[in-house]
Amino acid sequence: MSESAATAGATAPASDAPGGSGAPAAPGSGRPFGARLAAAFRARGLPVVLVNVTGGAPGRTESARPAGDPPADWAELVPELGRQPGDLTVTKRTWGAFHGTDLDRELRRRGVTQLVLGGIATSIGVESTARAAYEHGYHVTLATDAMTDLDAEAHRNSLERIFPRLGETGTTEEVLTLLG
Repeated sequence: MSESAATAGATAPASDAPGGSGAPAAPGSGRPFGARLAAAFRARGLPVVLVNVTGGAPGRTESARPAGDPPADWAELVPELGRQPGDLTVTKRTWGAFHGTDLDRELRRRGVTQLVLGGIATSIGVESTARAAYEHGYHVTLATDAMTDLDAEAHRNSLERIFPRLGETGTTEEVLTLLG
């Protein structure tokens, strides 16, 4: 049996998830899109994966890392996602949700072959997870209005250049229509 899973990543209110119709949005403005996807998947008995982040990869970079500790609620999922007991929660410590987690094993155990992705930030967490999902052989769908990025150009680059190479793109409404 082939199944899809909705995957939404959203952390603390300071990094609110997702927004817009392909354009970066103000933090919090797109929360309803991720919430609508999660609710629709749950209503159809399909798995919902919620991803939070508690750290970063230890490697050196040219970009400065944020100083100090993140806010106490950094890893909290936004309430609008309506976390349910049956949802799979993945805590990532790197950009993507596959590396160093049990995500692939949990998806395969459930017979999942397709992922619908949204979250923050488009050019970092969402893109890294989409790349890994594609490399793991999943069919990838990217809900373009259920993601946002702090960098408008990086967001646009992911939507226009990267995502079409990794899967199919569409709005939340288009994904919901296909779910039936």
